[in-house]
Amino acid sequence: MIGNGAAAKRARMELANRLFFRLYQCANLLHKTGTRAVEPEGLTTQQWAVLGALSRPNAQRGMSVGDLARYLMVSRQNLSGLISRMERDGHVKSAPDGRDRRSRLITMTGSGRHVWLVKALPKIHAYYEHALADFSINDMTHTLHYLLKILENMRALDSQTQAEHSSVDE
Repeated sequence: MIGNGAAAKRARMELANRLFFRLYQCANLLHKTGTRAVEPEGLTTQQWAVLGALSRPNAQRGMSVGDLARYLMVSRQNLSGLISRMERDGHVKSAPDGRDRRSRLITMTGSGRHVWLVKALPKIHAYYEHALADFSINDMTHTLHYLLKILENMRALDSQTQAEHSSVDE
């Protein structure tokens, strides 16, 4: 019986390795091919993500840098450089938050909204159609369900790891 448990554990870890390697490959190809899709509009996949986040109805008044970083699951430091480049390009603007002057609110500019809605979004939709060509609605629903489960577990792991690191630092 112990042998069967060990074999099952080995098989589970081999599958986990294959799954995470495929996620790694998908992430790399998303950056590569996604950037190619929006490159003619002067965007990268990271800028695509920022504009997508800011285009949501509940973000119309803007998002703080911290909220945007948490939503995109990136560090504030990485987001700060990205926001600076996007401000330079006229896609977003930052202004002090009226509720908390220490915080900045990031909003999409009129030019950024035009780039997003008129230029980038049709290319993004075409990219989605191509990348998901053989997926049924059911396939997409199931894939999203399982990705959300992995994401939830990884968030918990991240929180646990951060708590452990902060207790070591004290």
